[in-house]
Amino acid sequence: MYEPGYIGLLESGELQERVERLFALLASCTVCPRNCGNDRLANVLASCASGLDPVVSSYTAHFGEEPVLSGTRGAGNVFFGNCNLRCVYCQNWQISQDWKTQRTNEVSVERLAEMLLELQDRGCHNIGFVSPTHYAPQMAKSVLLAARVGLRLPIVYNTNAYDSVEVLRLLDGIVDVYLPDFKYADASVGWLFSKVPDYPERSREALMEMYRQKGSSVVYGEDGLLKSGLLVRMLVLPNGVAGIGESLAWIAETLSPRVAVSLMAQYYPIHRAANDARYSALSREITAGEWEEALASLEANGLENGIQQELSTADRYYRPDFTNRETPFRDVRDFTS
Repeated sequence: MYEPGYIGLLESGELQERVERLFALLASCTVCPRNCGNDRLANVLASCASGLDPVVSSYTAHFGEEPVLSGTRGAGNVFFGNCNLRCVYCQNWQISQDWKTQRTNEVSVERLAEMLLELQDRGCHNIGFVSPTHYAPQMAKSVLLAARVGLRLPIVYNTNAYDSVEVLRLLDGIVDVYLPDFKYADASVGWLFSKVPDYPERSREALMEMYRQKGSSVVYGEDGLLKSGLLVRMLVLPNGVAGIGESLAWIAETLSPRVAVSLMAQYYPIHRAANDARYSALSREITAGEWEEALASLEANGLENGIQQELSTADRYYRPDFTNRETPFRDVRDFTS
């Protein structure tokens, strides 16, 4: 039976030390590459509108992740409020960008730990922290507290990849599965659509650190579900906005062609992308031709491991309620070796 890495860190006392070092970063916040320097320990809001206590918009058994994570009983997802990006097409913009409303969802770290244990008691296969970057210290402490009283599920770090390498190093062994989005290949595109000036540079640094920790191998349990590894998500955007071909080439050349990639076709215009002329390049869904071009880039770069969505069914994935058990993902490669 798979034992999460944080169990060994707990028993050695290192998990407590890591949590303390992570919390120290909140005093002059450098938890993400924005490095805003605000004192979150004193509950001064950072540039992401987050203070000391984590904002949890919801926690639930989630069936919309890749099948190797959702399984039959769901991924135990914790959806954090606020975000360190401001994507104009965010599907969850009410959670990520409406900070005034989200402040009502603040919880203590102790309560967050209780949520993790509740998800375990419900039979979820893992704990998936969704948009965890700006709450990485609080996330780690909740794992520490929950592990002390019986948490034994793998930890999934579901991130936008605009992460601090220093923080990721402190999460080494705490996180079992890294599930980063790799959004853009061009910095100007990242600024226009997500409001950060250096997304490609910072996300590539983060992916290199995730790869250092996990390599290209993935670990499965007897139940066939992913227990440890790196799975890079790439959302195909219309008009070549994401630079999918360039990013896939970077993965193959800089990391490894064995890195597992989850290629997604689910984009549709929402939030500001739906009606703001400044973002007209994202005002439509992707075409079959754009999807085929992305698939061809996978093959051209020798990326043989991973998961693909079905273009014809991606819309059912993108717009369900959290209990919908249908998924358009299909495992198209043997990436268990």
